[in-house]
Amino acid sequence: MRVVIIEDEPLAAQALAALLTRLRPAARILACLGSVEEAVEWLRTQPAPDVLFCDIHLSDGNSFDIFRHVSVSIPVIFTTAYDTYAIQAFQVNSIDYLLKPLQAAEVSRALLKYETQHPAPLPTAPNDSQRPGPAVPRSRFLVRHGQALRAVPIDQVAYFLAEEGVVFLVTHPGKRYLLPDTLDQLEAQLDTRNFFRINRQFILSIGAVQEIRPYFKGRLALQVCPPAAEDALVVSAGRAPAFKQWLDH
Repeated sequence: MRVVIIEDEPLAAQALAALLTRLRPAARILACLGSVEEAVEWLRTQPAPDVLFCDIHLSDGNSFDIFRHVSVSIPVIFTTAYDTYAIQAFQVNSIDYLLKPLQAAEVSRALLKYETQHPAPLPTAPNDSQRPGPAVPRSRFLVRHGQALRAVPIDQVAYFLAEEGVVFLVTHPGKRYLLPDTLDQLEAQLDTRNFFRINRQFILSIGAVQEIRPYFKGRLALQVCPPAAEDALVVSAGRAPAFKQWLDH
């Protein structure tokens, strides 16, 4: 699910982004836009997201002005402190109208309504053991180190970790660096002979795997170096055969 948030209060936008990430870990927050002008420009120049979360009173006007300047055919979930715009909201593809302060249960229901009305297509990709790697696998990553930049060679990467919508590169000595990429983007850039995505949170290098133990219902529990939160290091039953094949390749 690709989401754009239109909200002129930075703290409110950050709180909503964090809530969406917690409720739907696979969701991608493409942008947080704070004005009518910024939203119109973004929607005119970027590929359409799957859903908009939109406040009504913005810093330079009313969010309905956005829809007068640009055609928006995607679903909109309004988030506002005012209950007087509900009828107007449902004239512009609105699927829900949430009053602030936002409650997790209400946002969850709105997401479920969106997913019911717009079901995701069934995946047709091959399994992990059959998925071809990129034509030219990534060989290094440019990361920020204090006030400077440094390049981390791919052979120094132990794993990539997603935490609360943020992705980190973790080296074998245990250093963590923030990355702008999503795990989906990274997965497409890595050599699948050396890296394997075990779940939504982790892409592991072959050199990071220290021990594998049977877990409940056909799953596998991993011990890696450097250590990571054990509850996240579980390979699903569906991925377990491909993971074993990858290790034995």
